[in-house]
Amino acid sequence: MSKRLNKKGFTLAELLIVVAIIAVLVVVSVPIFSSKLEKAREAADVANMRAAKAAAASMYLSDEAGIGDEPLFYDAEKGILSKSKPAKGYGQGTETDGGVTYDNYKNTKCAGQIIQVKVKKPADLKDEPEITLTWVDL
Repeated sequence: MSKRLNKKGFTLAELLIVVAIIAVLVVVSVPIFSSKLEKAREAADVANMRAAKAAAASMYLSDEAGIGDEPLFYDAEKGILSKSKPAKGYGQGTETDGGVTYDNYKNTKCAGQIIQVKVKKPADLKDEPEITLTWVDL
């Protein structure tokens, strides 16, 4: 009588091939994932810049007393402009992928910074105010 060998399970070579395929997939996907993550950070910074510009325009149009020659600071957590700096920075963009670009503004790094807003009143009331956004350190 001949003994039958138990042929159930995987061989060591098959397991090594599966591990190698998984390793290649991870190596390929990590840079793609980190690139998408950086683009999401930059999109959040651009959204904060748009919100700061909208808040400045709203303050100007409603004739609030805070608009003048001195800079205002945008608090992203509360969504308001004030003369005092917020407690913590909310910028997320890094130097990877080229930085944040919005409306003729380009910054290579915004991480931990806040948005400073300056509104220059026009000489003629028919003209639009000049709103300048700048990322600054706390």
